[in-house]
Amino acid sequence: MKTAQRNILVIGGTGKTGRRIVQRLEADGHPARVGSRSASPAFDWTDRRTWPDALREVRSIYLSYYPDLAIPGAVETVQAFIELALKNGIRRLVLLSGRGEEQAQRAERVLQASGADWTILRCSWFAQNFSENFLMESVLDGEVVLPAGDIAEPFIDAEDIADVALAALTVDRHGGQLYELTGPRLLTFAEAVAEIARATGRKIRYTPISLEAYADSLAGLNLPHEFTWLLNYLFGTVLDGRNAHLSDGVRRALGRAPRDFSEYARETATSGVWDSVSG
Repeated sequence: MKTAQRNILVIGGTGKTGRRIVQRLEADGHPARVGSRSASPAFDWTDRRTWPDALREVRSIYLSYYPDLAIPGAVETVQAFIELALKNGIRRLVLLSGRGEEQAQRAERVLQASGADWTILRCSWFAQNFSENFLMESVLDGEVVLPAGDIAEPFIDAEDIADVALAALTVDRHGGQLYELTGPRLLTFAEAVAEIARATGRKIRYTPISLEAYADSLAGLNLPHEFTWLLNYLFGTVLDGRNAHLSDGVRRALGRAPRDFSEYARETATSGVWDSVSG
C-alpha cells in the first residue's frame, strides 16, 4: 500500500478535538482512522493489546491522552506507545498537550527525544468545556460553580486546535514545532460565563467556591477517581495565574488570529445546546 493511501490515526477521535480533526481530514480526502474503544479496530490506552491493530497501515498520528497527560502513569504509557509507533515505521506524531502542566511537559520531552517527526500543541482551557460535557450541565442549570477565583485564562476554541492539528498532520513544515495555542484575550471564568449569558439571553451566574468545598462536591458525584483527581489538580495547581498570558501559536501555525470567545459563545448559543429545559 502506498504511503499516501495510509490512514491518519486520530486517538480520541470522538472527543472535543478528535472528532473535529476527523471531519477535516475526511473533507480534505485524507483517510482517517478513529482511535477509540468503540471503533474497529478498537484502541484503548489501558489495553496495550489493542495498539498493534490500531497502528496497522497508519502513516501519522494525532496523539491525545484521556483524560489528561497529568494523570499519574500517563507519561510512561505515552512513551511506550510512541516507541511502538516508531517500530511500525510511523514517524509523524502530533501531541495534544496542556499548558502549565508539569507532567504534560514531561510527555512533550519524551516525544521530542524519540526521533519522531513531532509537533506539539500545548493548549489552554478549551472554550468547549462550557458546551461539551464538563460544564454543560452547569450552564443549563443557570449557575457555574468553580474554585477559579478571579484568575484569567486565554480560552482556546477547539475549532482552532483542529485547524492546527490538520495542518500539522498533513503539511511538512510543521515538523519540530511547539505551538502554544490560546485565544486572543484573557477572560476570568466569571467573564466567560457572562459572555455566554449575553449570547443566550439567559440568566447564568458564576459562583466562586473554595477548592475544599469543590472537592467535597465532587466526592458526592461518584465520578471516576482519576477524573476527580484531575479537576482538583487543575483548579488547585494549574489555575494559579501561570497561564494568564497570551501566546501566538495559532497565528504561527495558520497565519491568522485565533477565534475569540465571543464568537464561540454566539455560535454555540445559536446551535441551541444551551437552551434551558424550562425555556
